[in-house]
Amino acid sequence: MLHDVLSTLHNWKNRPQVAIVTSDLYAVKLAEDFKFEIIPDPANPGETGAIEMATRQCVERGADSTLVIPADIPLIETWELEEILKHAPAEGGVLVPAADGRGTNAAFRRPANLFPLRFGNDSFKPHHAAAQATGKPCIVLKLPGIALDVDNPADLQQLISLPGETRAQGLAREYIRAATAGVGTDAPPVRPRNGATS
Repeated sequence: MLHDVLSTLHNWKNRPQVAIVTSDLYAVKLAEDFKFEIIPDPANPGETGAIEMATRQCVERGADSTLVIPADIPLIETWELEEILKHAPAEGGVLVPAADGRGTNAAFRRPANLFPLRFGNDSFKPHHAAAQATGKPCIVLKLPGIALDVDNPADLQQLISLPGETRAQGLAREYIRAATAGVGTDAPPVRPRNGATS
């Protein structure tokens, strides 16, 4: 899934500077392949702590704004990123909810630290309330690719069933085919080929 997200960011013609917050070796290598900046996250405090740390760095560097997106939205498309920037107020925020309306799958802030981000279950309503409390405009966009995050087996099944040929979809479909072919046999469990992951 991370590969799909980074590939979309790489293909975004008007993209701002991109940084990946991680200390995972696979993610670091992938970020290097795409020539994105890496913000090390050795303490690994979780998504909220990582975003707080990265936001502080952005503010210290004088960044005008931040756009935070997770790694588990493999159907993200460049036009959706353009929509976020197109609707971004001069001061304020843009939020893209998850398909179930509970989570937050993209958060744009200008200034860069306009309101705090606290990720986890049911993050959208608190984020929306925090954005509104600033007194600045907060735009809510429903974008279908960004909306699908993969948190559980039902999400994975939806990813497989939707049209598209992302890397994550291809791997998931391959695993399903292999598992189905092995039903009722002594076939070993399905493992990624050559260390490939989504």
